[in-house]
Amino acid sequence: MNVATNLAYPTAIEAVDLIKDYGRGENTVHALRGVNVRFERGRFTAIMGPSGSGKSTLMHTLAGLDSATGGHIMFNGGDITAMNDNQLTLLRRKKIGFIFQSFNLLPMFTAEQNILMPLTLAGDKPDRAWFRQLVHTLGLEQRLGHRPNELSGGQQQRVAIARALISKPSLVFADEPTGNLDSVSSAEVLEFLKRSVKELNQTIIMVTHDAVAASYADRAIVFADGRIVADEANPTAEVMNELLMAERERAARGALLEPPIAPEPAGARHRR
Repeated sequence: MNVATNLAYPTAIEAVDLIKDYGRGENTVHALRGVNVRFERGRFTAIMGPSGSGKSTLMHTLAGLDSATGGHIMFNGGDITAMNDNQLTLLRRKKIGFIFQSFNLLPMFTAEQNILMPLTLAGDKPDRAWFRQLVHTLGLEQRLGHRPNELSGGQQQRVAIARALISKPSLVFADEPTGNLDSVSSAEVLEFLKRSVKELNQTIIMVTHDAVAASYADRAIVFADGRIVADEANPTAEVMNELLMAERERAARGALLEPPIAPEPAGARHRR
């Protein structure tokens, strides 16, 4: 078993021989093929890969949003793959935060109300010291009374980040968090994610297709065909672009080597 790991940091979450299949028989899609990977606490990790590589499936399975076909996911002292729906719901509510590409802010509420929404829905009181630290780190002090339509895209995503962190989750998943942003706003959000890890001791796992976004992370994993094909510490945009290009070329060569599909005899479709 080849587990990608760095023993200098404690484990936040770990996948062991993780398998995820979709469909059955000849139509089976092997999205995850026995993945072994350990993510470190207090670190910012990016997961990259071509479309259909399995990177989003890995994130959804780690977060308990999708069930595994085989293997185990060890998190917070338990095995996620053995939990029922109620246990998973409680786990996500208390221990896991989510940042999405579409900010998912409620338009009728202010930035402050949106940030506090997870606690409001759970009936919990906010830790005001933590709230102040979050909004200071994310530069939102002057925007708390604004509604989403009064904020830029970058500011909306920063509100979404604060919302994901307000309940002090052990782990935060970010799914293409800069996908709807321009380059300036993207850099702003990525810098704040990095600061959240360094200054607030958060653990963030980010799925992205952008090599520049991955360069903000402490570590970047490249996925292809449901497997980890590269694991880079202190990634740069240049290195990640090279790795992605190599995977695209390999996939193209594999497609050329596949045997051609025999053409149907003339009129075959009409005889069906």
